[in-house]
Amino acid sequence: MKGYILLAVLAITFLQRSTGSLEVKGPSEPILEGQDVTLECVDTESELNMSTVHFQRFSKYMKKWYRLEPDQEYFYRRCFLYDVDVRREENRLLLFIASIQSWSEGPYRCVSENSSAPDNSSQPLTIPIHYMREVAVHRAGLGYLTRYFNSVQDLKVRLGDDVELECSTSASEAPEYFWAKEGEDWILPSKKLKLEKMRDQDGGRYTCSAQSPTVRSLMKKRTISISVLPEDAAWYETTTGRIFFMVGGVGFVLLVVMISMITYLCRRANQRKSKGPIDDRSQKKPIYRSSVESLPSTAGDKQPLV
Repeated sequence: MKGYILLAVLAITFLQRSTGSLEVKGPSEPILEGQDVTLECVDTESELNMSTVHFQRFSKYMKKWYRLEPDQEYFYRRCFLYDVDVRREENRLLLFIASIQSWSEGPYRCVSENSSAPDNSSQPLTIPIHYMREVAVHRAGLGYLTRYFNSVQDLKVRLGDDVELECSTSASEAPEYFWAKEGEDWILPSKKLKLEKMRDQDGGRYTCSAQSPTVRSLMKKRTISISVLPEDAAWYETTTGRIFFMVGGVGFVLLVVMISMITYLCRRANQRKSKGPIDDRSQKKPIYRSSVESLPSTAGDKQPLV
């Protein structure tokens, strides 16, 4: 029994030595999109010649590992190596990624070409990249169609109107949102800002801030200006009126174009139906000997010319 246990321990040790000696080391601090990143392939047992080791990146779309080397063919290099630089320095294998983006997070691994250990590869390493896109502010509750036309910068509302603004962005993690008004000391921890019965003093500059919950230095802001118009101001002077006017104008133009196309197609169809039979007056008729349409002949031919 002890002999079987010893053999099992030796087999596990051999497998670990043959497949677990390589390791990919990366940055220990959080990585923000746009930073430069360096990875290093390390032999933890110092038994491999690093000239026989290379980096690989896994393609999520092709479902395949690709070798990262600068001597690859042009098409492959343009598709997979345009953002990486593989270097060998004093028996060290380094991978430099300049201005890393979210699609370059990996995973990465290093693989040995040693014939005695064909499966000698490191554990895959995925680089967690934190990013946040620009913040957008739009009027809430107006539907998806007007939302695309409703990213506001300067908002004009009438006295007594209700205003509800919503802040949004795209990020690696769901951000925390905060609203604040310039000149006042209140902060509203919410994605939406609701102002009821607008007054003159409610006008001003409002700022929405989006902050990463783990990387506090990652923050984006968007500031908008709200102007309060008199209660009797015309509807088209407000931002909402202008949005509906623009959407209605676009819809009217599309309707006119559609009606014009339908009218044109109907007229073409009617013209084709109204055409009569082919006029055959230009066709040649048989010419007989007694016909007044006979042609003079110099050959003395007595037969019809048909």
